[in-house]
Amino acid sequence: MITFDGVTKRYADGTVAVDNLSLEAASGTITVFVGPSGCGKTTSLRMINRMIDATQGRILLDGQDVKQIEPSTLRRGIGYVIQQAGLFPHRRIVDNIATVPYLLGWDRKKARARAMELLERVGLDAKLARRYPFQLSGGQQQRVGVARALAADPPVLLMDEPFSAVDPIVRMSLQEELLRLQSELHKTIVFVTHDIDEAVKLGDTVAVFRVGGHLAQFSDPATLLSEPADDFVREFLGRDRGIRRLSFIPAAGVELSPPPPELVLEDGKPVGWKSDDGLQPYGSFNPGTDSLRAALDASLLSANGIAVAVDGDGKVLGVLAREALDGAISGGPGAARG
Repeated sequence: MITFDGVTKRYADGTVAVDNLSLEAASGTITVFVGPSGCGKTTSLRMINRMIDATQGRILLDGQDVKQIEPSTLRRGIGYVIQQAGLFPHRRIVDNIATVPYLLGWDRKKARARAMELLERVGLDAKLARRYPFQLSGGQQQRVGVARALAADPPVLLMDEPFSAVDPIVRMSLQEELLRLQSELHKTIVFVTHDIDEAVKLGDTVAVFRVGGHLAQFSDPATLLSEPADDFVREFLGRDRGIRRLSFIPAAGVELSPPPPELVLEDGKPVGWKSDDGLQPYGSFNPGTDSLRAALDASLLSANGIAVAVDGDGKVLGVLAREALDGAISGGPGAARG
């Protein structure tokens, strides 16, 4: 567990970057720091591994004040991932990943074996091990950065806007990869972002900061979206926070109807909606794994507003009429059950 106990960071010119911050990042969970530029979220993150020291208050790592730990020792026990990976350009990928094990005195064979294991764990081909960072895409470099942070199996992982420099599609895949890894590894992760969608998707808990380093709200994502603490948080979440909240309501149990003849299938999988002008687009969702937000997206993508429900193999289970979807969203007739 990481505990901030009345932590303030004040610079020599009087600027207060973080003001009396108190919160707990629970062990084995992802805590996200989010807020506008200049709100102190990155400063707060960097005080955990003493890249910046607090002016007042204490930061406790499993009950021990981090100021009682020699900085280099502290940092070797904490994984750190930054924007654009920060890889050593002159080192091959395998040796980039093995950086901390080398510092800890592991022999070369053991360190490289660990690096190869992690390369696979973060979804990269083993053939990339002999390449240099410039030979990898931005998304691949970020995965290497995550692997490097995990190399010595630290219990704590700090991530400072690690996915902000890649395109939206790669960013989404990296987010999914992080959630997959966390489901296996159960690290204590503190993640900094300025993107509220990313915060809500990744965080078990979310800390919203306002300018001046003040903590505006600290809660789980569903509570944050349904019960914003004040006007600042409400405005920061945006006017579509109600739609975001649907991400936390499972689509399991929505009232499905048999697929009508207008839905063209091939091998049981949807192809499109039949019309006089040819096939029209459809949207699909998996009620077993997806949320009501995914069902709503599927409805909006379909030319006729009817979402197509499919199983894990992409085969049609039925369709979700707009009336049934509206009922599920509002909790009225036809609402999702279970």
